[in-house]
Amino acid sequence: MSNLTSSMITRPISNLAPSTRKTHTAGSAAILLMLSSIGSGLLALVRIKYVNFLFGAGAAQDAYRAAFKLPDLLSYFLTGGAVAISLITILNRYRERGDEEGADRALSVVLTTMSVVLAAGVLVSEVIAPWYVWLANAGFRTDPLRAHLCTSLTRIILPAQLFFFIGSCMSSRLQVRKIFIYQAGAPLIYNAGIILGAVLLHRRMGVYSLAVGVLAGVLCGSLLLNSVGAFRTGLRLRPVVGFRDPAFLEWFRLTLPLMIGVSLVMFDGFFLNYFASIAKGGITLIGNAKDLFNAPFNVIGPAAGAASLPFFTSLFQQKRAHDFSASVGRSVSRLFAVGMLVSAWMIALAPWLLNLFKGGKFNRADVLSVTSLFQIFSITLAIWAVQGIYARAFYAASDTTTPAITGTLITILSIPMYWALFHAFGLTGLAIASDIGMLVQTASLAILLHRKRLVSLLHLEFAELGRALAAALIAFAAGYAGARALAGALAHDLPGLATRFGGHLEALLIITGGSLVWALAAILALLALRSKLPAQVLRLRPV
Repeated sequence: MSNLTSSMITRPISNLAPSTRKTHTAGSAAILLMLSSIGSGLLALVRIKYVNFLFGAGAAQDAYRAAFKLPDLLSYFLTGGAVAISLITILNRYRERGDEEGADRALSVVLTTMSVVLAAGVLVSEVIAPWYVWLANAGFRTDPLRAHLCTSLTRIILPAQLFFFIGSCMSSRLQVRKIFIYQAGAPLIYNAGIILGAVLLHRRMGVYSLAVGVLAGVLCGSLLLNSVGAFRTGLRLRPVVGFRDPAFLEWFRLTLPLMIGVSLVMFDGFFLNYFASIAKGGITLIGNAKDLFNAPFNVIGPAAGAASLPFFTSLFQQKRAHDFSASVGRSVSRLFAVGMLVSAWMIALAPWLLNLFKGGKFNRADVLSVTSLFQIFSITLAIWAVQGIYARAFYAASDTTTPAITGTLITILSIPMYWALFHAFGLTGLAIASDIGMLVQTASLAILLHRKRLVSLLHLEFAELGRALAAALIAFAAGYAGARALAGALAHDLPGLATRFGGHLEALLIITGGSLVWALAAILALLALRSKLPAQVLRLRPV
């Protein structure tokens, strides 16, 4: 093997190695977080499959899924739902000035002060949990079993938000140093915690075993892992409660719009739950579709956004306005292109992908319902992904007010749409409303960035996006046709396969064959259209 070839193979791998001295480029960070997301996504699929097998689409899983909403709301309104975003901006400025002591003090005061506030919020939420469950889930008002179960599960999960907050603060220090290995490990431990909780405790604790797993996963994954990484970098943490401290006031000023503003990214799940709770099993069905949509979405969306934020922030603080705009435009274009191709794969192979989750208490009717919802959600994969990039462009520019006001207006105006489409088309209408709302949210952020002269729409690679769209349509048609043909051949040649293996082996063979056809069609189409995307992906260029 030549030295050049060896270097091409080993360099990306070595960049991912866990070290507190080694930092990442935007490209290697995105790769690392995508690899983490793939591993976490696979664990999440195992988790979904096992939870469905044990509890099905019924009262227990409805209550468990609804139990996350009050903890999420607490985090959203007390920390803006994304403490790292504001903290990275502040810590990055200290680091640019070489003031490590000031950065440590700023981190200490924000972490300590808000931990006190959040702990108080957890205690209050424990008390008001029954009233919140009644208010936020329309169908639980006439179903005491689901309401009581949801309240108990909510109270177990609530302290996880405090663990998550502390872990996010620690992660901010690591991200500023462009160290992402600890952040990459957290979701793996989180999903593993839930799975182990179910495996070890479900016979004795029932659905409560899942809530215990959540608590353990966040404690070990977010809090402990990120804290170990932060202290290994030399963090000197001094507990300081300081509501009037300049560092805290700056963090509060940046985060306040996120606290008081609302975003459809967050409240989409609340709207879906509120209406879906009217039908027993509704929360589980639409929640499964959303979770399965999130599995590939989390690979390309949040990973790219989290990796990009420190680099966007650095460019903006260095007053490199053109480079900032071009970098965001390039990131959006590539992410949108990849998103369209992945959407084509998801929609084409959805019937066989979802068949893998049939079993136990999760029956064929449940699978068919989730399949149609999953396909509707999948249409907007690329839109959900680039929304995160556009939002982080605002955050990097220290403007949290504009996306907060925009998100609030869009969320409020979306409520009648969710109501009308749900009453017209049921769960299908909710999925359609979710797609429309996210399209409006993302387009609004892009237009506002352009009007504020932060990120020009002209920096989008429109020709490349057109080529990717054409390739996605071709790949969809080829992947679906290939999967159908393979399904027909297997049914004819191996009629006993489904009986012996519950249809899962057959589905895996079809998914594998259809995926290969999809990938081949996508690559050939991109090459024929002279797209730059294959070369860009292979070069693993940073944003």
